[in-house]
Amino acid sequence: MSEPVFITKRSEIGAQAKRVVIKLGTSALMDDNGGVALTRFHSFIQSVAKLKTDKREVLLVSSGAIGFGALRLGITQKEELVQVKQACAAVGQSRLMSLWSDAFEKLGLITAQVLLTEEDFSNRKRYLNLRGTLIKLLELGVIPVINENDTVSTEELEVLDPTSYRRVNFGDNDKLSALVASKIEADLLITLTDVDGLYSGNELVTFVERITPDIEKLARSDRSKVGRGGMKTKLEAASIATHSGCAVVMANGKLPGIVERVIAGEDLGSFFMPEPSLPGKRRWIAYATTVTAALVVNAGAQRALLEKQASLLPVGVLDVRGQFERGDVVSILDENEQEFARGIVNYSSTEARKISGKHSEKIDELIENRNYDALIKRENIAILGDAPHGDRNRNSQEG
Repeated sequence: MSEPVFITKRSEIGAQAKRVVIKLGTSALMDDNGGVALTRFHSFIQSVAKLKTDKREVLLVSSGAIGFGALRLGITQKEELVQVKQACAAVGQSRLMSLWSDAFEKLGLITAQVLLTEEDFSNRKRYLNLRGTLIKLLELGVIPVINENDTVSTEELEVLDPTSYRRVNFGDNDKLSALVASKIEADLLITLTDVDGLYSGNELVTFVERITPDIEKLARSDRSKVGRGGMKTKLEAASIATHSGCAVVMANGKLPGIVERVIAGEDLGSFFMPEPSLPGKRRWIAYATTVTAALVVNAGAQRALLEKQASLLPVGVLDVRGQFERGDVVSILDENEQEFARGIVNYSSTEARKISGKHSEKIDELIENRNYDALIKRENIAILGDAPHGDRNRNSQEG
């Protein structure tokens, strides 16, 4: 496949979106009684088949396993126990996959089930292997059907301590779809849900040039009713995808022919314009790996990171939060404890506490096995969000 494109308006989708990720929420697949919305489901199948006929590569991220499992087991009320959700997923996943594979097989198309966990992204080697597998499936003309492996993974099912410094790479299929789009350098991510898109009051926001704090505030008026990922997570997913150079369309999956209409450039849903992408390794640092600890830095260090793309030296660190080892990825927080970057550390948390606030020449006196002058080297720092990035490079060949 040729180099990824940069879609900046809807009219470019039809001609330029060659690699497409489609995320279907539970509400798009199931009817009001909890069963499969067969008419809508087969419409999706026909639409994807049309994309394949047009020589586009398609990946599906499909929710619904827990819902299908609960229906099969006769569980009618919402269950909070993780083990019950995992049991429902174990029963429902096979049903979900058989629906996709059987329907596509009738049209001569081959599917592949890809079940992922947090570790598949956090572990750098597995992350790169995942890319290789997905790219090879696309080269073979296969349609990957992707879901979180809820049977063994609890990241999506458990509520994390809000006071923790743990930042999970994905806790729902919205973010999973964005990470997949980022990993395989997709041109377009279509997120189908039960609402028409992002709203500002009663008005649909049809075009978003950049996801700013004001745009993020709109997620509070969440209209989504079914499934686990609300508008907040959908915006977070859109941010990951757009910062990876991928255009996003968020639209109502219940509209007839929605996929083909989006590809045709019809003015439906909310269109999010992509931004220049971080190189591959920094994309992994910024979005794909889970972080469990943090470094708080002073204003001078923050300016050096943002404006000069400098390394993080020990003298600029005010505090070390949580536990980590050499080579882990940690959050970098400003003096107000707002995360603005992430990086791969050269020292453990125990070592970092010894050298924080000290000049680099003191490292030899404080640490037996010296590593680098910097706590985090500049090439291993990824700036998040809308802060200055300096050296973003969409066409980087990093993995």
